Amino acid sequence: MIKVITIFFVILILSLSAFFYSQNQSNVITDNIEILAGSKSKQSTEPHPELSLQAFAQREFDGRDLALGRVLDDNLAYTRYYITYKSGELTISGIMNVPKGGGPFPVLILNHGYIDPVIYTNGRGLKREQDYFARRGYVVIHPDYRNHADSTKVDNVEERFRLGYAEDVINAIYAVRESEFGFFDKENIGMMGHSMGGGVALNIITTHPDLVKAVSLYAPVSSDTWDNFQKWTRSRTETAQMILETHGGPEENPKFWHDISPINFLENIKAAVVLHHGTADESVPIEWSDKLVEKKGDILYYVYQNGAHEFGSHWPLFMQRNVEFFDTYLR
Repeated sequence: MIKVITIFFVILILSLSAFFYSQNQSNVITDNIEILAGSKSKQSTEPHPELSLQAFAQREFDGRDLALGRVLDDNLAYTRYYITYKSGELTISGIMNVPKGGGPFPVLILNHGYIDPVIYTNGRGLKREQDYFARRGYVVIHPDYRNHADSTKVDNVEERFRLGYAEDVINAIYAVRESEFGFFDKENIGMMGHSMGGGVALNIITTHPDLVKAVSLYAPVSSDTWDNFQKWTRSRTETAQMILETHGGPEENPKFWHDISPINFLENIKAAVVLHHGTADESVPIEWSDKLVEKKGDILYYVYQNGAHEFGSHWPLFMQRNVEFFDTYLR
């Protein structure tokens, strides 16, 4: 009888041990599934958290070593120099027009629109504007951007939504502030961006709002990055495919497209902003500027009836308005 009872308790103990071991393993498996599920969920909402305007806003920049190169032009109003400066580890080329006279002079950074880097040459784009502002007492800096002219060549510019161009422009401003040139009025810096360069300006003023006091948006691309993707990037099949495979579209990954679009961060802007757009612009729809103004009402908005992408006959009025605007905020 004692032997039977002993065997019974041994079997009972072994059964209970197996039961608790099974439960423990089940809990471990469940915990691991929950951890993996949580990780997967986080990745689906933030697949590349470093590629967002919030992350760009946290970046620190060290633009420096602004150097005057050869004289490209020397007239009665200003001297035009070839320049280089450092943008992180990259060297960026550009031009600078310095007015004649004692100074110091307020500074305007001019961001050019899209020109195929294969045909782009130093200082190309916005040449009329470079000359006009310099003749009216502004130091004009026109960065070439990475991959343009003599600037350092890098990969993945398009896949990163050209934030590298914004980085190069920001570093131009830091290089001005770091320099010892006496002709700069470092407290009064403004910016103009044409077309794609307007998108560069929007990325800057929504993420680093204290850099410039006044900004002119000249027929800018959309402040909604998906608009630009649909109009231009979609046709570049390989680039578009890479972006969609990495991030998905707005339906699959709305957070990514929200976080890469300056229209969702307009409340960060501190600079005075003027916006110019023509109704006959065949390159950039004026509806994109309408949408920007609808979202941020305190923008001075000029519409040019039958104006094209570079305004044509409206250009003198456009430039007169710009000088009046910049004089108001930078002098």
